[in-house]
Amino acid sequence: MTNQFPFAPPPRSPEAEELRREVRDFLKTELAGTTALQRAESWNGWSAEFSAKMGERGWIGMTWPKRYGGHERSALERYVVLEEMLAHGAPVSAHWIADRQSGPLLLRSGTEQQRLEILPRIAAGTCFVCIGLSEPDVGSDLASARTRAVPVDGGYRVNGTKIWTTNGHRSHYMVLFCRTGDGGERHQGLSQFLVDMKTPGVEVRPIIALTGEHHFNEVVFTDVFLPADSVIGKVGEGWQQVTSELANERSGPERFLSSFELLVEMVRALGNSPSDHAKAAVGRLVAHIVTLRRMSRSVAGMLQAGSDPTLQAAIVKDLGAVLEQEVPEIARLLVGAEPTSSSATDFSAVLAYTTLHAPSFSLRGGAREILRGIIARGLGLR
Repeated sequence: MTNQFPFAPPPRSPEAEELRREVRDFLKTELAGTTALQRAESWNGWSAEFSAKMGERGWIGMTWPKRYGGHERSALERYVVLEEMLAHGAPVSAHWIADRQSGPLLLRSGTEQQRLEILPRIAAGTCFVCIGLSEPDVGSDLASARTRAVPVDGGYRVNGTKIWTTNGHRSHYMVLFCRTGDGGERHQGLSQFLVDMKTPGVEVRPIIALTGEHHFNEVVFTDVFLPADSVIGKVGEGWQQVTSELANERSGPERFLSSFELLVEMVRALGNSPSDHAKAAVGRLVAHIVTLRRMSRSVAGMLQAGSDPTLQAAIVKDLGAVLEQEVPEIARLLVGAEPTSSSATDFSAVLAYTTLHAPSFSLRGGAREILRGIIARGLGLR
């Protein structure tokens, strides 16, 4: 395992640690007065105003070239900003996908026009992007995508449906993954498009979660015309482009910090004299977080060096989801409280929120079965 999946020590970065202090000072002011439940919503916490403030400070698009609105800082500096945002429960949902995936995709594969038009706005925290990947009845098998873009005069005509589209109702653009060809291997004939969400024929239908929240959407394309210059990269190379995004999507601290606010509230609820059993349980959870953090920072170092840590990212994501899903049950047993959103206590409210969201932790970013298949293939087992 060590030789096939190396996790080299991340390089030292004094600049990153100096930046950490700056971010903590910023968050101390910006998050003053927020509740524990609001902090637990960090992934899903939407605040265009907060994203714009991050853009003003240069904390979005940090590694991008300056000509596109970026700041040419290191991947480790970006990691520090993201880690502190999530650990403190900042509302990052508005700029999240564009900063993590869509911007890097446009940098690698987009046209110069797309880069100059979109990237500076993303870096400013004023342009939000959603991802059109999943489809009804397809699950995690992206190669079975049925949404189709047919060549027409001047561009493409698109018909089909995307589902579980996070923030599709709030986003300015979608990166659409769809089929543009037939025949050959099933991973061929797939392409990506940059879609203005105001384009005629694009309909966004809300999907309300069990929690009553509206983050997900079904997006229906009915005879939607996309101009030829909306293609991202090369027609037919969408599969290669999508898979190149996975290391960015699966390796960051978001893959093991989703339950972090609950861990904080659990320690607070246990008080100053926890039992030996509680100490051991908390110690084990913290040890797992420290280990995952080390692995995740290693992947950031690999990205900084320009290597492809897709397999290592899959391991981080899989192990991180296991940890995140363990925390709610351990917290419930240790504190002896049941999750209830109507409770006046921060612990019970955060427990309720995290418990309801925990099943999704092993689905988003790639289902557990898909990830373990990737890992097995890397080990030569399939």
